[in-house]
Amino acid sequence: MNALPYLRVAVLSPQAVVVEGLRAILATNDELKIVDLDGSEALPDLVLYDAMCLQCGDSTDLDTMVSRTTTTVLVVSRDLRPGLAAKALAAGADGLVSLGACPEEIFEAINAAVRDRPLRDAGQRPGPDPSPSVTGAKRPDRPRGLTQREAQVLAKLGQGWSNAEIAVELQMSRNTVKTHIRLAYRKIGATDRAEATAWALAPDWFTTSTPARVQAATSTVS
Repeated sequence: MNALPYLRVAVLSPQAVVVEGLRAILATNDELKIVDLDGSEALPDLVLYDAMCLQCGDSTDLDTMVSRTTTTVLVVSRDLRPGLAAKALAAGADGLVSLGACPEEIFEAINAAVRDRPLRDAGQRPGPDPSPSVTGAKRPDRPRGLTQREAQVLAKLGQGWSNAEIAVELQMSRNTVKTHIRLAYRKIGATDRAEATAWALAPDWFTTSTPARVQAATSTVS
């Protein structure tokens, strides 16, 4: 983690056991400060947003954080309700981590969400990607806001690596690899591994508009 002096983090979930569990994990990291969302404190730097908040169809809290604040929103996904996490990401959330992730994976996801968030100003986050699938279409000339990890994973896919091999090389769990792949699919418009591989192998992977951090990330794993 690179918070200076610390990163202020809040948890939002309709289930008290989830709030307490996540707060207990956050409390083990001395670079994080747990804050409340009751209005008694300044807005947090990051919110762990439980996708189950959308179960009843009320996205008010999420919409407010996305459109009116600079708070980074990291969605906590539920394996049995993937559609809720997808909805949150489409609404402009900055990243995703599984509720079943280990503490190290949660900390990594927090760090990546804050570090790699493409746009920082309130009201200026990228919305859902409306572009078509890469099938039969020209690959875009820039990496669509891919995070460093997503770029690394895509580079490995292009080299024919399996999820297990990527997990070992990048020192993450297979579930985390799958999460990065799913998020990358959404950003580049791919629907399966073949399309993502084709995208990664395109000759214009790097262009003058490609962020330097993504170029550096992919070059370190080539």
